[in-house]
Amino acid sequence: MPKIGIIYNNIKPIATRVAHELKEQLASLGCEVCMATSFSGILGYARPENPLCHTPVDGLVPPGFDETMAFGIVLGGDGTVLAAFRQVAPCKLPLLAVNTGHMGFLTESYVNQLPKVLEQLLEGNYRVEKRSMLTVRVCRNDEAVWEALCLNEMVVHREPLTSMCHFEIKIGQHAAVDIAADGVIVSTPTGSTAYSLSAGGPVVTPDVPVLQLIPICPHSLASRALVFSDSEPVKIFPATPNPMIMVVDGNGGCYILPEDRIEVERSPYSARFIRLQRPEFFRILREKLGWGLPHIAKPTSVELP
Repeated sequence: MPKIGIIYNNIKPIATRVAHELKEQLASLGCEVCMATSFSGILGYARPENPLCHTPVDGLVPPGFDETMAFGIVLGGDGTVLAAFRQVAPCKLPLLAVNTGHMGFLTESYVNQLPKVLEQLLEGNYRVEKRSMLTVRVCRNDEAVWEALCLNEMVVHREPLTSMCHFEIKIGQHAAVDIAADGVIVSTPTGSTAYSLSAGGPVVTPDVPVLQLIPICPHSLASRALVFSDSEPVKIFPATPNPMIMVVDGNGGCYILPEDRIEVERSPYSARFIRLQRPEFFRILREKLGWGLPHIAKPTSVELP
């Protein structure tokens, strides 16, 4: 029988309970099971006294998780899914995301569907959908001092009590551009329905090989979202005397000093999502975000003469 991994959000009692029940069930079928919490996939937030809270990309892989695993199961919400892929992407491990949270935009199934889903998984009756990830590095004095994998987006923004920031941004071999804004976002297609969407960026289907650059509250009508090839790396130079904050996947990050350089590029690792049915992105947009629903006029309560 196969070797299977389980990653769960140990903050949520239902995820913890289901994870242990699932382990017992799989072990009774003769499977080798490795368990881990999503905690090690949490990047951690830097503080002024500790500006670089960092673990190398390969150092997040949980013990026992490797390329000999058939698949993994994630129990939690979208934050748990993001953390889990940071943990296992170097192992090329496909994950089935089971929703025990709220929105569950990245999840494929629900807890009450697990008995049927488990049978389908063990029969190998599923597809694997690859989604691009980003490698984010902070360079200081030409040395990489911080790095992380990113599935949704990288955000660099001003500190709460400082003024608007200025950025010099270079994409591939193109001429550098200057942007004045509260911050900037570099997003994958997966992240186009997250912070990027709230900041005015377009929705991009997951199979399109592009990245997005989105200014946050820009100081110019000419500064708008830009879509470009994901084969082109991005370099961001802070052009402001005050420290800024970088956040990856809304999960953690570090302080950016005026002399730092941020490098973002498509990662050699991919997020491998297990799909139990043919992926249908527009269906997910409709169910989770209400996109494309028909407009129905509401009848007036006032009787017209």
